[in-house]
Formats: sequence, C-alpha cells, structure tokens
Amino acid sequence: SLLVNVAGQPRKEKVKLPSSLQGTKPNSIPNKKIEDPVSGKVNTSSFATRRQHLRSFHLIPPRVTFGVLKEGCAYVTTVILKNVGVNFSRFRVKQPPLHTGLRVMYTPGPVAAGLQVKLEIEIFAMVTGGEDNGGFEEISHDIEILTETETLLLPVRANILC
Repeated sequence: SLLVNVAGQPRKEKVKLPSSLQGTKPNSIPNKKIEDPVSGKVNTSSFATRRQHLRSFHLIPPRVTFGVLKEGCAYVTTVILKNVGVNFSRFRVKQPPLHTGLRVMYTPGPVAAGLQVKLEIEIFAMVTGGEDNGGFEEISHDIEILTETETLLLPVRANILC
C-alpha cells in the first residue's frame, strides 16, 4: 500500500513513482519533430497509447561515475545505447569540449529495433584549474546523444587526484 510502509506504520512522506511509470524518461529532452513521414507507421492497437515510445533509446547504465582518477592517465568505460523502439533509428553524439578530457567513440549508422550499440567513454585525467581544491578536481559533464525523437543526456562524473 502507498499509505503504510513495510512495517505497517503510516508513511511520513509521499512515495515517488519511478519515471518509467510516470511516462517520462530521466535525463532526456524531447525533440519538436517526432513523426517522420518517410518511415513506416505501426497501426497496431497495442501501440495506440504509447506513441511516444515507438522510437526510443535507453542508456545502460544511465550515468557514468569514474571515481577517483590519477592525473595524466586515460580511462575508458562502455555504455550501451539500446533501441527499444519498433523501427530502426539513428543517433549521433555531440562530442564534449576538449577541456573536459572526455571523448566518445562509437560506430555511426542506423540501429535496428531491439539491437544495441556500444559507446566507449574515454577520459584523459587532467587538472585544468590552478586553485587548490584539497588535492582533487571534480569533472562533471552531460554528454548529449541526439536521436530522432529526443536528446539523451549522459551524466559523467570523475574526481582527478592532483
């Protein structure tokens, strides 16, 4: 029940529903133009209520945290971009600025429904600021992934040891 907790006592605060149940995706900005007149449309009754999710990508994991990194070293992690729509879709990645030390390596092209693409997130740990931050500098950037229906934001965080 939403009114009581696991122990059977009344809840002190409201239960937050996950974004998947609310019908929105975290860290995404919908595009103005959604329907492509060239692509085929699916007119099945099961898709009638979920039109916005016919062309959609999911990021696995939804955020990247590198942790504490040694200055002057390069680190790489993999993020999966999965097409959960019913048609093939295209995407492109807006490369981060050079001062962040981030770079995204991927193979461009269409992604078929149900398939996925690996995005290699590389960070070269470098300290850019001259001020004393207690021995480390925090890097925080949202990588923009532009799809046909929305712009996905992939938050990347790291602490660089000076």
